[in-house]
Amino acid sequence: MPAAVSRKELEHRRIQAGELLLQGLRQSEVADRLRVSRETVRRWSGKMGEGGLAALKNAPRLGRPAGLDTAQRQQLGLLLQQGGMAHGFVSNDWSLSRVRQLITRHFGRNYSEVQVWRILGALGWSHQQPGASGHGSKRRKTREWTQKR
Repeated sequence: MPAAVSRKELEHRRIQAGELLLQGLRQSEVADRLRVSRETVRRWSGKMGEGGLAALKNAPRLGRPAGLDTAQRQQLGLLLQQGGMAHGFVSNDWSLSRVRQLITRHFGRNYSEVQVWRILGALGWSHQQPGASGHGSKRRKTREWTQKR
């Protein structure tokens, strides 16, 4: 399986194809040189016909911007490393609910537990199912989050 290609690299390849087409190369030649399908070059050529080389540039990203920027996510990681007790919880364990509260307190953002799950995963934290510390213990029902090592 080929390695993932960044948006910037994809844009560079489209622009390169456009320049080759403007130099008079046939679509099939451009496809062979850039190792893409002829259909892909045909689509790019059509876009160029509508808006020139500029039409081959990346479109702006769609969707809602990230709520926590890179620096805030790094800060969250540091806060999590301090443990729950440092932030007023009765133990150092992290649950999605606790992390959600921490994010709200420190960054003023209110996320669903699903989004908190995603953020923790992106930060390199994984969920752990703690062992029971007694019969009927709540710990069996609570997922802990620990930093992957």
